[in-house]
Amino acid sequence: MNATELRSLPKVDALLEAERARTLVAEHGRGQVLDAIRGALEQARARIQAGESCPTASVLLESAAAQLTQEARPSLRPVINATGVVLHTNLGRAPLSRAAIEALSQVARGYSNLEFDLDAGERGSRYAHCGELLARLTGAEAGLVVNNNAAAVMLLLAAFGRGREVVVSRGQLVEIGGGFRVPDVMRESGAQLVEVGTTNRTYVRDYEAAVGPNTAAFMLLHRSNFQMTGFVHDAEPAELAALARQKQVLLIDDLGSGTLLDTALFGLAHEPKVQERVAAGAHLVCFSGDKLLGGPQAGFIVGEKRLIERLEKFPMLRALRVDKATLAGIEATLRHYLRGDAAREIPIWRSIAAQLPDLDARAQAWRQKLPSGRAEVIDAQSMVGGGSLPGLSLPTRALAVSVPEPQALARKLRLGEPALVARVEHDAVLLDPRTVQPDEDAQVISGLTRALGSGA
Repeated sequence: MNATELRSLPKVDALLEAERARTLVAEHGRGQVLDAIRGALEQARARIQAGESCPTASVLLESAAAQLTQEARPSLRPVINATGVVLHTNLGRAPLSRAAIEALSQVARGYSNLEFDLDAGERGSRYAHCGELLARLTGAEAGLVVNNNAAAVMLLLAAFGRGREVVVSRGQLVEIGGGFRVPDVMRESGAQLVEVGTTNRTYVRDYEAAVGPNTAAFMLLHRSNFQMTGFVHDAEPAELAALARQKQVLLIDDLGSGTLLDTALFGLAHEPKVQERVAAGAHLVCFSGDKLLGGPQAGFIVGEKRLIERLEKFPMLRALRVDKATLAGIEATLRHYLRGDAAREIPIWRSIAAQLPDLDARAQAWRQKLPSGRAEVIDAQSMVGGGSLPGLSLPTRALAVSVPEPQALARKLRLGEPALVARVEHDAVLLDPRTVQPDEDAQVISGLTRALGSGA
């Protein structure tokens, strides 16, 4: 241990008196700067004990500044999604349209008529802001917004199935991300699960045979993250709706992602539209707001007005409601569909609709800005993701960067500013322009250039 070097370390008070420290205090506060200086001194002592010389005061203060900068970075921050997964659950699913961002920003700036009737001058309902729009767009009598589709399912089961039986096909007892399992949700809601049919084939007659004096509802559940092929059969929603009405039980249809546009028009398999399931006769249909709808995180319930009104009075709803900014973003998103400009203005639909020549041109432009021979443009596949259209993909053109250690390069990109998330495939880092917003292209190029220039 070098005692002389240790004695040479500046005192905390002396460092705090430096001009650089005063600047840091103005930016971060005295308490945080004090902690950072103490941390820098502690690290310096450890290095001196390991044989290094005493750092200067300016070096110590810059070390403290670096620590403060790191601590000040928000935990939740923007990333560039170059994975090719359009609805990437881990990356926040659907980016919002400009209109939705502006709407929620305006409402968040100050007060709003969240629960105030401006005409009557008295208390109003937050559920009125999007309910009518949902009804108009889906053909339902009424609509309701909660904080996500899992909440919608829980609310429906608790309100209409608690203490009673809910009939579900064995082939639809799904588990989605985060361990959300239908049997567990049934149990927590107080409803009693009645399984019918087999894993691969369930008929209307199976539901009919299960009806008893304690049956509350039939429930259809979307297989959001897997497919069943081959010798399979599901009961047709319209037939099941007719049986439900005959037996005087509810038909609850959980569409999972839910779409208001025909996915087949975008080169994808047909995903049942919410409007189709409402028209088929379901009493209540629930679906997500931040998947194929392309809005903020939310869950929607549409259906018969008498049932929606019961839900609005159900005590659990208060725990599942959304805030003013979310409602503003939802309303703006729904109005895209009302105006007919959703495919043009909502980012996820622009990504899905992107054509190969355009994707190729963007990927080639990225390649041309990188050092010669470091990358090539290849054929690849994009996924819709987010529990939507499982197993289906879209052809794309991706930039493939071949390096000796692709995982190391991918990590450097993730730790850049902004964070750039790509995927590693066939010993190369792939960046898919389908999920990169056009105004992010320059950041992709600069991020790649920095990462490659640092020895990747």
